[in-house]
Formats: sequence, structure tokens, C-alpha cells
Amino acid sequence: MTRTDKPPTRAAMKLSDFDFNLPDALIATRPVRPRTASRLLVATPDQITDAHVSDLTRWLSPGDRLVLNDTKVIPGRLFGTRTRAGQAPGEGVAKIEVTLLSPDSAGQWHVMAKPLRKLRDGDVIIFSDDLCAQFVGRDGEQAVICFNLEGAAFDAALAAAGNMPLPPYIAAKRAADAQDNEDYQTVFARHSGAVAAPTASLHFDDGLLDRIAAMGVGLTHVTLHVGAGTFLPVKVDDIAQHKMHAEWGRVSTVAAHEIEATVAAGGRIIPVGTTALRLIESAATAPGKIRPWQGDTDIFITPGFRFNITDGLMTNFHLPKSTLMMLVSALMGTDRMRAVYDHAIAHRYRFFSYGDSSLLLPNQP
Repeated sequence: MTRTDKPPTRAAMKLSDFDFNLPDALIATRPVRPRTASRLLVATPDQITDAHVSDLTRWLSPGDRLVLNDTKVIPGRLFGTRTRAGQAPGEGVAKIEVTLLSPDSAGQWHVMAKPLRKLRDGDVIIFSDDLCAQFVGRDGEQAVICFNLEGAAFDAALAAAGNMPLPPYIAAKRAADAQDNEDYQTVFARHSGAVAAPTASLHFDDGLLDRIAAMGVGLTHVTLHVGAGTFLPVKVDDIAQHKMHAEWGRVSTVAAHEIEATVAAGGRIIPVGTTALRLIESAATAPGKIRPWQGDTDIFITPGFRFNITDGLMTNFHLPKSTLMMLVSALMGTDRMRAVYDHAIAHRYRFFSYGDSSLLLPNQP
């Protein structure tokens, strides 16, 4: 997107503007192997090309820079048994499912608990011989719990007892298994904290990253811990009324310097995934300028948004009427994205987290 000093006017848009019919058979429940064998739809304003992720270097040039989200998904879905003090063994027992959302400053965790109505203050949920948690209270529709472990001991117990928190549209079709521990994690995951994967990055392996670096394309790592809010539906028809969920992210001093230097030298900045894009645009201060940044971002990108840093985007195919569909429409234009998705459906691309990918280049003929 052309970087200008004057932002465009945002037109009023309705949720229905981002709807489309998706055949259920196109929802991927497993990734293809190897990772780079996934299909890649390359879209410019005037052309659509069908390729594979292994072909990505054809559309990159020396001096460009990919921005990668190095968050690490925690096995944050837990199945436990509620026990209640003062009751005989076998009484006051209930099955509870917990999905970790985020820790707070007191060391407690905000979680989704099902069924939440079966929890009272002081209840203990036992997940394994090593891991349990006490129910502290409620925060709206979320539960607040305190685990019996912390630090490395907690990480080890969670790794043993937890499951990968697969997206609802996959979890509805099958349970998570051991293969998801590898499949639902990027090869460059470093910093634990996400409860959903930055899925566009799942298509990369070490070989492809080496080829990209060897051709003179820079690789910059940023961190945004993807939250469960990424799957929340938009419930208002006037999208301007939607309240975006917040996620924690960090752009280091090194990352900000690399991005600004690339812009100054005339290279393109291409984030891999909507999470990386949302983070660098949150940290941007002006066209081509970005600062080191850390904190929660609830940036909501819809058509009319002025992109300060982003020149392109690699991303998977998104849900109808989702905030991510609005984001890609902001980058490419709503009509263009309708045409791209019509092509993807007609040519049987696989959708969502384990599906195929696209490369969106709004400035390329």
C-alpha cells in the first residue's frame, strides 16, 4: 500500500460485506506434508497466480524483508476433575475443561472454563498427578485460577498434561493428538505465550528459510502472543462498533532498526501472517517509521486503514465475516479480495489454520 501522509476516509461497512459461502469440505483438519508443499495463491491488483509455498522466492527480491512472529503456542487445553473441600470422596466431583488465555501480574491465569457454572470459589481442579489449580473467581465470562506450580516446573507439568488448543473449526471435527504438537508450531517458535498459532508461518521449514536468506532477503523476528480472541465472531452489523480483543506483543530495538533500514533502502516489508502485520502497524509512528514497542494491542484494521509499514502480506485463508477478512480487504480492496476468494474456492484451496496460503501484493502490477 502506498505510504502517504494523508489517511483515506473510511467508508461505513457492514458485516455482510465480508461474508462468502465456503464449502465445508475445504476446511483443512490436517496440514499437508512437507510444510512447503502447501499451495500458494499470489494476488496482485491485476493478476492471480497459482503456485506452492516452495515457489515463494519467485516473488521476493534481494533487499526485501519478511517479518516473522516467533511466538510459541503453549499446550493450553486441559481436562481436569473438580473437587470440593468438605465433601466425601466421590462427591462434589465434576469434569472441567480449561483453555488458558493469559496470566496476570499476580501469577494467576485467566482461562475459559467449561462448564463455568460448576465452579465455586475454593474449588480445586486436578489435571494430573503433578498439576492442579484452585478456582479464584470470575472475570466476566472468564474464570481466574491459580496453579500449584510456577516457572520451569509449571512448564514441564503443562507440557505433560496439556493439549494443543486447536481452533474450534478443527476441534469440532477431531480431537488434538500428539502430531499436533509438531504441526501446530512454527519451526522458529521461541517465546511461549500463544494459545493459537501464527498459521501463515506454519508453511516454512528450515530449508525454505535458508533459501530466502541466501537470496538477500532479510528475516526479522517480532513476538505477538496470539490469543483465543482471534476466533471470536463479530456480532455487530456495523463493524465500526466491534471491540477488538487485545494481545501482547513486542517489537525489539533490533527489529525496529532492521525494518526502518529496509524501508530506507527501498526494500519491501512483507509480514508473514496477520499477527505480525497488526504488531508492526501498532508500533509504526509514521509512513516508513517504526519504534521499539511492547504492550497490548487491540488495533482493528478495516478498509480505509493507512498502512505505514506493510507492503505485502503472506496469510492463510480466513473465516467469513471475520476481522481477518476485514484486514486483508483493507490491504487489497474489498472487491479484489472477493475475486481472490472466489478463485480460491473454485480452485479448491484449503482454508483456515491448517490450510493453504496466499501472498498479497497490493503494489505489484
